[in-house]
Amino acid sequence: MKPRRPVVVALVLVFALAASAVRAADWGTLVPGISTMETVRARFGTASKTSVQKQQGYEVAQWVYEGAAAPAGITRLTVDFGLVMAVGLRNDVVRDFTLAPKPGVFNRRTVVNGWGTPARVGREGDFEVFFYPEGLLVYFGKDGWDAELLVFTPPQPLGDDPERPKP
Repeated sequence: MKPRRPVVVALVLVFALAASAVRAADWGTLVPGISTMETVRARFGTASKTSVQKQQGYEVAQWVYEGAAAPAGITRLTVDFGLVMAVGLRNDVVRDFTLAPKPGVFNRRTVVNGWGTPARVGREGDFEVFFYPEGLLVYFGKDGWDAELLVFTPPQPLGDDPERPKP
């Protein structure tokens, strides 16, 4: 069972306007809410696949890097563009990006050493999920050790949801 990407996208869109000045989580010089199509192309080159999708009434682009085009240690990098900001929609700004790492590249220890202790830990189906308010969700596989997906978003407020598990 794969994590439900539409749930992640919906959360990102809901909280994008509420993003604070907290330093965003980043990877490989990509920073959601700051990086642009130009910076992505300069860093990673031409995408393997590109598409335009309609989300919440906006046309937004998605670039996928896989196979030889994927960064080292990654099977697939998916970059979604189009972020609603105070000035309106910025089609060229990275809204979020998702890494599908090769097995063993991002394990629990690597994630905690790189981004610290998560603010929240929860479950989505079979996946244990680490939540970082700086804008990172890490989905661990059934073994609980290797990360299967890392989703980078603009900073997300913690909120006071009593249903969310505390660390």
